Formats: sequence, structure tokens, C-alpha cells
Amino acid sequence: MLDNLKILWHQGKQFIPDVTSATVPGVFRGRPVITRYKVDEDELAALCPVKAISASPVSIDLGRCTFCGECAFSFPQKISFTKDYKIATNIRERLIVKEGMTSKEGIGGSITVDKESVRKEIRAILNKSLKLRQVSAGGDNSCELELNAANNVQFDMSRFGIDFVASPRHADGIVITGPVSKNMAQALQICYDAVPDPKIIVLAGTDAISGGIFDALSGRTLEGSPQLDRTFINEHHIDLYIPGNPAHPLTIINGLLDLVR
Repeated sequence: MLDNLKILWHQGKQFIPDVTSATVPGVFRGRPVITRYKVDEDELAALCPVKAISASPVSIDLGRCTFCGECAFSFPQKISFTKDYKIATNIRERLIVKEGMTSKEGIGGSITVDKESVRKEIRAILNKSLKLRQVSAGGDNSCELELNAANNVQFDMSRFGIDFVASPRHADGIVITGPVSKNMAQALQICYDAVPDPKIIVLAGTDAISGGIFDALSGRTLEGSPQLDRTFINEHHIDLYIPGNPAHPLTIINGLLDLVR
């Protein structure tokens, strides 16, 4: 008994008490900030291999961004990355960060999900218990690992009633990772059809949101690769976009909480 108490005193709490205000240590890159400092915008845009940066005005699409930080390294007076992990939203356009954007605009504020556009049945039925079926549609296992970490002893997502289940029949929605390969397109549709209504669709990670990084073999972006079939993404309403490459557990948890509550 005394040994257990010593371990508890030494290690402290094994979970983050408040995941809505926790700080992320290390080299984590969250929401970028783009100043109005004048640079060669064409050179800046050409720097990004996934075409996440646009010019006039300069903007970064977090749905395409891999958070490599190369733009901030090359143009530090123009772009910097904060540790703001609350960057999930239910509106695709909100993932675009523009130069001069204040902390109260777009995804920079404390509320990242537009409550008015959330389907009423989501908050009425799923606000206290949310069961999700994760589908790896050609993913590289990075986002899959972070989704698993979101429910470990440190982040403990299940304390909010959010869990992953093995069967889509027991789920309230699906979480898609990966760019949706041709081989997984039909399986993804079958899984979605098996989920009872009302059901939600969550895209976790850059690959799922936009198609991901370029294909090293063909030199083309995965979005245009013949090995992908993103018909499902294009034809269905997406309830939540969780950016990141991979998405951080705190981004995942806060995004899901904002959606259902």
C-alpha cells in the first residue's frame, strides 16, 4: 500500500485534468499566424509541395498543410506556428488561415465549430455518449496511432463518453483516416451504410481531408492519383474536419467535444 502511494506521489496524475486548456510541450505546430510583412508571394507559394499556400492574399489551407514548418523556416517574418491545437471545425472553409487574421476570426478563436450549422440531432442524441468506428482508408498509421492515444490513460477521451467500437452497428458515426484508396472505397461505403441513423462523418488528418502529400512515385498529388477514389468524401456531408499530419489527440478531443456539446 505504501509503495503504491509513493508511486502515485512521484508520478502525479496520469491524465490531463483539463484537455480544453492544456499546453502542448515540445515542437508541436498548431494554428499558423500570417503577418502582413511583404515577401515574394510566388516564391512562398512555390515552396509548399502540397499547394497548401496561396497568394494574394497569402493563406494556408490547414486541410492540405502537412505542418512541416518549411514556410516558417524560410519566411520567419511572414509565417509562424503557434501551439493552438483547437483547429477542428465543421466548415471546410474555416481551415483556411489568411494573413492578418486575428485570434477571433476563423479557426483562431476559442470556438472552432459553427454551432448554428451543426445538425440538431447530433447534439440532441449524441451529446452524452458518442461511439465511433474508425476506418483506415489507405492511411499510413500516423493518425490511427493518435486516435488510439486520445483514449490512453493520459488523454482519457472515454471520460467524456467518447469511445471507439469494433462494429459499425454499435457506432454513431465513422472516423476516416487516410486518403481513401481504391481498394478501400467500397469497404468504407459498406461500413458507413451499416451505421444506424443519425450518423456522423469525421475526417481526421490531412490525408483524409484533402488527399494528402504527393505521390513520390508518380510525382502527382494523391488527390489526383488514379489509385484513389474519393467519391465517398465528395458525395457525403462531412460533420467534422480534424486537421494535422497527424492530428494531435488534443485536437481530436476538443473537436469532437465542440461538435456534440
